[in-house]
Amino acid sequence: MNDITTDVLIIGASLAGAAAAKRTVDAGFQTIMLERKTLPRHKICSGILSPRGYAFLQNNFGEPPDNAFHAPKWVTGVNFLFPSGLQLPMPFIPGPTPHIYRKHADHHVVKASRAEIHEHMEFRDLETRANDVIVKARNVSENGKEVVYRAKYVIAADGPRSEVVAKLYPTFRTSIPWFVVGQKYYKADLDLDEQWFHFTINSQLGYYTWTHAENGSHIIGYTDEHGEPWPKGHAKVLDYFERHHGLKIHEEVSKEGYLENFGMSLTNNFVFGKQRVLVTGQAAGFLNMMAEGMSCALHSGAIAGESIVESFTRNGDANAIYDDQIQSERKRTVDQWNPLKILFDNPHEADLKAAIMKRPLSDRAYMVKEMLAYMGQYRGYGWVSPILKASVRRLFLGRY
Repeated sequence: MNDITTDVLIIGASLAGAAAAKRTVDAGFQTIMLERKTLPRHKICSGILSPRGYAFLQNNFGEPPDNAFHAPKWVTGVNFLFPSGLQLPMPFIPGPTPHIYRKHADHHVVKASRAEIHEHMEFRDLETRANDVIVKARNVSENGKEVVYRAKYVIAADGPRSEVVAKLYPTFRTSIPWFVVGQKYYKADLDLDEQWFHFTINSQLGYYTWTHAENGSHIIGYTDEHGEPWPKGHAKVLDYFERHHGLKIHEEVSKEGYLENFGMSLTNNFVFGKQRVLVTGQAAGFLNMMAEGMSCALHSGAIAGESIVESFTRNGDANAIYDDQIQSERKRTVDQWNPLKILFDNPHEADLKAAIMKRPLSDRAYMVKEMLAYMGQYRGYGWVSPILKASVRRLFLGRY
């Protein structure tokens, strides 16, 4: 049985893990990153990185290599699709943003972090102690050989169904709603601009439905609560795109899916860790309303790394520092799910108010009605009250 000692141990070779490692390695602390798979590894993700996330990527890791981008490389903005077929395009405020190929983009930042990477290591258990954390892992490439790590701090960056979170909070997984997110790739014709990410505002098509072009295929994605008949729901989405946007499928290329923890950002129910374990990225619950988790993964990961560096240099409590410093990212994420912020402020990087106010009054009335119906389907949004509706009408329609 191996026994390895390090300053910082990061579970998950992810964007969040790399951002954390960049901070701790740059500060001179030994950092090991565990990854269950062989790098570079596939990651289910649309790859539409927000302008804020792209700026962070460039500033901290340099411009990614050419293989870290899909085609089309640039996405102009988000285009809302309404049940009638009406469209509301909203360009990203700083300009087009890149379409990231996670397999190679993640590998780029992980290598650039200069952390020591241990591949084929599957996290199994941990024990928190007064001055360190004991982590047990198994080497999946060596018949499950057990390896024990002793770290002063551990960062959990292992995604939405975090095994570290499950160990720290045994009942947490059953306390939040889970969603099945799936997407199918088609060779198809579709009457939608390939330079945009298309998102449906349609309460009859599940919680999150989208389409975008990628490497010569069209992706049609659909989300529903865990346990619901996903194929039936996805078929409704295909029918919608056939009727309103000219979808003609020639061939199904592939499909993939996973479980998603939308509920944590929606209900402001994050987990940031305890007892020398810091939880970051989607493991902590960070996910923007457009299901873009990359930008908040990068920023929250960096905050986790900075908190550990500060604890080492000032002999402080990294968990307490992180709990304080992460609140800005928490607020930013929660605001993106808040109907009041969406309608009265500008929490996203595309200007909804400017786009909708360009439309005729009849279109505005229809869009507002559909947006309220769409937001009302989410758990935790039952408070969309007559007062809010009246305020929305005044903002967008100029009257009560």
